[in-house]
Amino acid sequence: MSDPFHNLKDSIKKDFDGFSFSEERKNAVKAAIQKKQSHLELHNWKVETLKNILDSLQDEAKHGYEISTQLFQKNELSFKSNEGQLYILLHLLENKKIITSKWMKDRKYYSLTSKGKKYVASYEHQGSKQQVSLKHLIEEVSL
Repeated sequence: MSDPFHNLKDSIKKDFDGFSFSEERKNAVKAAIQKKQSHLELHNWKVETLKNILDSLQDEAKHGYEISTQLFQKNELSFKSNEGQLYILLHLLENKKIITSKWMKDRKYYSLTSKGKKYVASYEHQGSKQQVSLKHLIEEVSL
């Protein structure tokens, strides 16, 4: 069976032969895309959602499904229609070193870092000021 795109592939190879972007340019484009995506997505999270996620990781490492289950048990329904959004938030928190992850037995387990534990401790001790601390965390993660 012949490849119907053979001529197109050859044409692209000829037109773009030797054409490449520098690593600096590639990184700049990636950074711009990540900044735009994280900025748009994180402003939709509620402070209570973030608090519940961090609380669920306080005692032990958990995989995404366990975190999701605990959130549903707490009547946190932010991820009900799109559970994939939870993983986006976990990834963004990991990028800011609030949480860390480790693969074990084909599952990715998340746990708090020392920085994440400081956030949990700060909002537990601040009482009414916890909203400010977690809003700051949401802003920090979105950068």
